[in-house]
Amino acid sequence: MEPEPNNNTAASGSGNPKEEATLKVPSKDPKKKDDKKDEDLSEEDIALKQQLELYVERVQDADQGLQKVALESMRQEIRTSTSSMTSVPKPLKFLRPHYGTLKAYYDTMPESDLKKLLADILSVLALTMSAEGERESLKYRLLGSEGDIGSWGHEYVRNLAGEIAQEYAKRVNEEAAVKDLIELVEQIVAFHMKHNAEPEAVDLLMEVEFLDLLVKHVDSTNYKRTCLYLTSSARYLPGPDDMSVLDIAYTIYTKFEEYPSALQIALYLDNMQHVKQVFTSCPDLLRKKQFCYILARQGLSFELDEEMCADDDDREALQEIINNTKLSEGYLTLARDIEVMEPKSPEDIYKAHLLDGRASAGASVDSARQNLAATFVNAFVNAGFGQDKLMTVPSEASSGGSSGNWLFKNKEHGKASAAASLGMIHIWDVDAGLAQIDKYFHSNDNHVIAGALSWVVNCGIKNDCDPALALLADYLDKEDASIRIGAITGLGLAYAGTQNEQIRDKLTPILGDPKAPLDVIAFTAIALGLRLFLLSWTRSESDLGEPLTRLLPLGLGLLYLGKQDSVEATAEVSKTFNEKIRKYCDMTLLSCAYAGTGNVLKVQHFLGQCAQHLEKGETFQGPAVLGIAMVAMAEELGLDMAIRSLEHLLQYGEQNIRKAVPLALGLLCISNPKVHVMDTLSRLSHDADTEVAMAAVISLGLIGAGTNNARIAGMLRNLSSTNCSRFCTYGKGFVDSCSLPSERFLLSPTALAGLVVLLHACLDMKAIILGKYHYVLYFVVLAMQPRMLLTVDENLKPLSVAVRVGQAVDVVGQAGRPKTITGFQTHSTPVLLAAGDRAELATEKYIPLSPILEGFVILKENPDYREEA
Repeated sequence: MEPEPNNNTAASGSGNPKEEATLKVPSKDPKKKDDKKDEDLSEEDIALKQQLELYVERVQDADQGLQKVALESMRQEIRTSTSSMTSVPKPLKFLRPHYGTLKAYYDTMPESDLKKLLADILSVLALTMSAEGERESLKYRLLGSEGDIGSWGHEYVRNLAGEIAQEYAKRVNEEAAVKDLIELVEQIVAFHMKHNAEPEAVDLLMEVEFLDLLVKHVDSTNYKRTCLYLTSSARYLPGPDDMSVLDIAYTIYTKFEEYPSALQIALYLDNMQHVKQVFTSCPDLLRKKQFCYILARQGLSFELDEEMCADDDDREALQEIINNTKLSEGYLTLARDIEVMEPKSPEDIYKAHLLDGRASAGASVDSARQNLAATFVNAFVNAGFGQDKLMTVPSEASSGGSSGNWLFKNKEHGKASAAASLGMIHIWDVDAGLAQIDKYFHSNDNHVIAGALSWVVNCGIKNDCDPALALLADYLDKEDASIRIGAITGLGLAYAGTQNEQIRDKLTPILGDPKAPLDVIAFTAIALGLRLFLLSWTRSESDLGEPLTRLLPLGLGLLYLGKQDSVEATAEVSKTFNEKIRKYCDMTLLSCAYAGTGNVLKVQHFLGQCAQHLEKGETFQGPAVLGIAMVAMAEELGLDMAIRSLEHLLQYGEQNIRKAVPLALGLLCISNPKVHVMDTLSRLSHDADTEVAMAAVISLGLIGAGTNNARIAGMLRNLSSTNCSRFCTYGKGFVDSCSLPSERFLLSPTALAGLVVLLHACLDMKAIILGKYHYVLYFVVLAMQPRMLLTVDENLKPLSVAVRVGQAVDVVGQAGRPKTITGFQTHSTPVLLAAGDRAELATEKYIPLSPILEGFVILKENPDYREEA
């Protein structure tokens, strides 16, 4: 009986407590454990285990016939169990104790087909039994037969791919041959591509640096998923690997005639030869028209030749689309459709009656500064609508007689901004705008002429008559500095991004003119972006201390916007500049050159510069803070990390860093009011440092630009900062500051240039924006784009169709056909698209000619569509 030993133990153990303790917790009997293990196995499992043990014995038999039968039977058992692996298959589990035995026997076997067969089996067994880092699975695969690699199952292939990557890196370091590995890679890639595992195939080819092999393995069923993964992963690769990955994506898209997507890759690569190749490869005129709409939205100046389109009339029609001449027409179509053509006054924006009794006090004051603020609000809110309640009202309708009266309610340089606001109201409509502005060219007031010359109306539009150059060139040599600045700014805005040589020839002499005032040279530098290192010797020490000096390095930086390594030679030359602008120039050049690249090393460099504690008067940390935002702005993950880094700078940085942080946050979230950024800026708008507070207010306007965000509008009203609330409502919420078209894939250099000029000016807001150069605010027009989706038919006439608009979902690397939007609503086009929104057609009646539905999209009828009964 079992209880008896317990009683004896209790009795005899009184004198030996140690023994008592030991006997109370009896050790586990190993025999019992093995028995229990055997008991857990079913009869089938026990039979399988015994069968496999017999195979192991037979493999070591001297009779080759028995060996062959045993090896083939073992292979069959393993294959049937590993085809779909959710846990360790039983044959592998039962063969674990025999792995060493089989390895030892393999070494003694003579070369034969049987030895290769055993190598195949050992390669699979190594999947679960090999020691870490030994890469035995790969070793035996290379020694084994060259049979179908996929017959051993997905998990085996995945494991092999991982071991190949390690082995390849080792062999490259040792400069050993890799031919046998590449042959195996080809088999694995073919297997992955057939089984919808495109990301794994791409990853393996990237590891072994043979991505070119991908092109022959893609087919019509998987090329879209493959290219989506390639373009997404390119953002996380160092140069030049990122460009070579995108080149492969471009090659695949052109192979399957997915030309719109190929065009977007070509634009990202900034490769005009690829753009030209897309036009020459595509025979369909309608698709070419869609390409032109994509180029126009990117703000690219591009001339078509006979090779791209042979027919003269067709080529003229295509060039007209690229020139953006129909943008105003489409924008007004949208406005009429949503019934918002009625002009708004500044009072409609201020909503002073909501401000607890402050309305009466504000209404009675008619100061020049308040009128200037109203001018900007009026210009931005009615941008592109062609009518307002201050500047374009007929003389009998206006309270003060004629529209000119509002102009003269502003003082001196305020008149320049008021006259320029007329161009903003008529933006994109060159003919109507020119008719309205023309009368101001004949004014006796130089400030009014200067404002009329600020050619805002022509921004982003190319007119065959070239009115900007014809009208403005004559004013470049005038004695009055304000008129010269107006003409220079007008030419800069009208020809931004066009690389027009006539403009270069006309503006270059101004840069070298020793008698030209600093402000004229600064705006010339911005308009031109020419090689400015001559200036460091031609300007006096006192000039280099002026606030506008910061625009000189920026003009040089704009030349290299997004050009990355091309800036290195100029950056070296900048080290010879006067010490007052040397560091500022270096930071500005780097931030412009690597804008939108997501380059982590450059972000770290800028953070390192911000970590220094400097004497008062040093200004180069401002552009370093902006540089963090410029580099990280185009990629979502980097953007979130940059926001976190900026919050640390806010906590620990000096005053000249803190005042730049709100501006950097504004650039990161332009027209995309993220709640936590909004809260941070709201807090900073009450900062004890007025420069930080003003920067926060401007940035609140930027992140809400064109969104009609009620919360931001309320914050700005409560601050009574009407001068900065203008951005939030511009274009009545129809226009946003879009420097990242094509669902944040592309970066528009022209749009970014306009924003960067504004932000650099805001680094010294008191001297520039709140001084006499407030018209710098109009540089934001370069980034303004209607945030619309307008669908047109094959004759380019507006066509209303049902579309689903919702939050974009990242579907990279997901299996099957996942939904690309979530939380959608169905609307009829034309529709508005906010930041992060994506649209897709809600009907199969039409086929869109662009993969991304934004701006103008041509629809053609689906020949396979059948109306449901």
